[in-house]
Amino acid sequence: MINDLWYKNAVIYCLSVGTFMDANGDGIGDFQGLMRRLDYLHGLGVTAIWLMPFQPSPYRDDGYDISDYYGVNTRHGTLGDFVEFTHGAKQRGIRVIMDLVVNHTSDQHPWFQEARRDPNSKYRDWYVWSDKKPSHAKKGMVFPGVQKSTWSYDKEARAWYFHRFYDFQPDLNTSNPHVQAEILKIMGFWIQQGVVGFRMEAVPFVISTKGPQVKKPVEQYDMLRSLREFLQWRAGDSIILAEANVLPETDMEYFGEDGDRMHMMFNFQVNQNLFYALAASDCRPLVQALKATKPRPATAQWGLFLRNHDELDLGRLTEEQRQRVFECFGPEKEMQLYERGIRRRLAPMLNGDRRRIELAYSLMFSLPGTPVVRYGDEIGMGDDLKLPERNCARTPMQWSTEPHAGFTKSAKPILPVISEGPYGYQHVNAAEQRRDPNSLLNWTERIIRMRKEVPGGRLGRL
Repeated sequence: MINDLWYKNAVIYCLSVGTFMDANGDGIGDFQGLMRRLDYLHGLGVTAIWLMPFQPSPYRDDGYDISDYYGVNTRHGTLGDFVEFTHGAKQRGIRVIMDLVVNHTSDQHPWFQEARRDPNSKYRDWYVWSDKKPSHAKKGMVFPGVQKSTWSYDKEARAWYFHRFYDFQPDLNTSNPHVQAEILKIMGFWIQQGVVGFRMEAVPFVISTKGPQVKKPVEQYDMLRSLREFLQWRAGDSIILAEANVLPETDMEYFGEDGDRMHMMFNFQVNQNLFYALAASDCRPLVQALKATKPRPATAQWGLFLRNHDELDLGRLTEEQRQRVFECFGPEKEMQLYERGIRRRLAPMLNGDRRRIELAYSLMFSLPGTPVVRYGDEIGMGDDLKLPERNCARTPMQWSTEPHAGFTKSAKPILPVISEGPYGYQHVNAAEQRRDPNSLLNWTERIIRMRKEVPGGRLGRL
């Protein structure tokens, strides 16, 4: 029944454990620190927490280069700490979903290390190899301007390996049934630890055919049904929230005509056109995007967001529309990224104008779908453009006016806390906003409460 579909009634809060709250004073956020902030999140009104990667990793890509799918990075605590956290969240009526990063692994993962050492290893075919550099190696890069190729040569393997992302993130051969079985095993493991869902990264790449002869990848949509069936068998209320920046005509391929594939998808089409509407004072493209993404199964739901942990991807807009958004929200070259996006947080994009911030959030909370809030945006955190690539919008949470914003007692936090300018923690922090009834934090709490009181909005109807 629709009323039992919790993800349609949810307010999701995305956070990175490493930059949220440090309890042991080593400068890196951990699950013990996150436990201390569960009551803050409960008071804000969020009903689900989306955790960015926290597994063991060399941390060359903010944890998205995973070297062990079945553990917790020691910098964040232990598996016991994680289970204590999921239980604490459950006691407060908050569900936990986590990133499922299975398009690629770290090049330090034991699977890849064995694959490159031994051509006869079972793990050799868990990755994608070529004896010579494919002619289309410079096509399909996710990070143009930073990334040079999608194929790199490995001296030990004496072969080229495929990587849709950075060269230290070799792609898994997801067409291999053994790899598919391992993905199910990973999901099953975390379900047992208290997770009730996954935000699945780069879904179109996960399900695409890969190989040196593949010039035009073909999506294997049946893989999505297998993931859904496994989840429903393991835990009936578990979900997958898909990151799939695709055109509206393919939406139903991801949801499934019968609603038997992905439970949720992020609505990138609406997101990009929403920012164009704000930049150009023209809502027509946004209305068109809403109409184009309206068809979906009764059990399916859109995930709505303003900003997330990546750049604001404007790749689906026309060149003229994209330039209009650049001019309004990211006019300087250092504010732009990958030739298609803006790497700023929401508040500085809107010049810190409280009325514009409230307008943007009022719009998101009133559109059909489930709202996803990025940590720190509820207090209007800023960004640090001196940091490379997307790290500028991934700075530590600003809790108070204490040193390093109360995030850590260490002299060296994982990333520099914003301490200068109008977005410095002395001016923007949760503690002071908690005491001010007219603060952005308290306004956000009120609009979340209002959202929950509107059934039509919760169920995602226009």
